[in-house]
Amino acid sequence: MATEDQTLERTLEVLNYQGVHARPAALIVKVATQYKAELTVCRKDDEDEEVNAKSIMGLMMLAAGQGTELLFRAKGEDAAELLDALEALFKANFNE
Repeated sequence: MATEDQTLERTLEVLNYQGVHARPAALIVKVATQYKAELTVCRKDDEDEEVNAKSIMGLMMLAAGQGTELLFRAKGEDAAELLDALEALFKANFNE
């Protein structure tokens, strides 16, 4: 369990064929908004462009195709649970 001021990171690879298009972005936001933790994400190959992972438009701006590694950073008391839920979503290929 993370403390309120601790930031946890997890790298997740986009496995589905179409990448993070509108539907997967909406699913990520749906999961993320169920938690209190702040959540940002960036491409591992471009950590300068970090976006709010609770924003569909922000996620789509990353243009994350199949094979892209995304670095999620969660901060807050339920950060670990949030990252676990996102990892499960990614492993399920966004149910596609």
